[in-house]
Amino acid sequence: MDSASILNICTFVKMALSMVFPTKKVSKFTFIEEGSGKPMILLHGLMGGLSNFSETISHFSQNGYRVLVPQMPIYDLSILNTTLKNIAKFVIEFIEQYVGEPAILVGNSMGGHIALIITTMKPSVVAGLCLTGSSGLYERSFGDSFPRKSDKEYIRKKTQEVFYDPAIATNELVDEVFGVVNDRKKGIKTVMLARSAIRHNMMKELPDITCPTCLIWGKQDGVTPPNVAVDMHQLIKNSNLFWLDECGHAAMMEKPKEFNTILHKWLLDTFGPTNEQSN
Repeated sequence: MDSASILNICTFVKMALSMVFPTKKVSKFTFIEEGSGKPMILLHGLMGGLSNFSETISHFSQNGYRVLVPQMPIYDLSILNTTLKNIAKFVIEFIEQYVGEPAILVGNSMGGHIALIITTMKPSVVAGLCLTGSSGLYERSFGDSFPRKSDKEYIRKKTQEVFYDPAIATNELVDEVFGVVNDRKKGIKTVMLARSAIRHNMMKELPDITCPTCLIWGKQDGVTPPNVAVDMHQLIKNSNLFWLDECGHAAMMEKPKEFNTILHKWLLDTFGPTNEQSN
């Protein structure tokens, strides 16, 4: 389990506390759907949840976007099928069967990696990309597992390392992370996906991406450092790179207002106003 996994636990816990959205279930898909207009799909990461992007959901659903957050089958696949590629296939089915038109994909950490895989596997379902702290090239890892997962102070230290401001790692947050990393079933699936991410390096595939791409990166991201964003920007031809200072691996969590402002302006500059915004 790597530091990106810790980030996604932390994001889920903190953001779930701030806002709860009702979920829908259609066929095999469980998801949040808010607002109307151009579809925007938010992709959470390992051990994340539907509330990871709470403030992003609120902002864009009130400004002309149909915001959808699918619950990805991170713990539902068999061991042999627990790969990023199979999760990407699941999201493609969701877009084709429920969304019904190309969508803007917004992904953090592993969610960004899945968005990249979707874009290379089925570009016709993607209108544009926004990546923040995305894996896909390389990341700073603490290995496949926590050698001292039963040591709460060790878990606290690893949790703090994800953020620019270590104070975000409250006692409650550390308790939640401690519980997840000591869950055997979740731990095995997390290791499988972490290994899948390492195997699925996309350096050779990124130059094939042609859709508009927005990269929003924390200058102090210690998991996917700034040079990852620079390399992605160079490899993805039609991309723009934006920086957030005093910000770690989860820009939409640590700097939600700034993140939403950058993304919203980029969307307007790239695609123009939505039909709802024009009315």
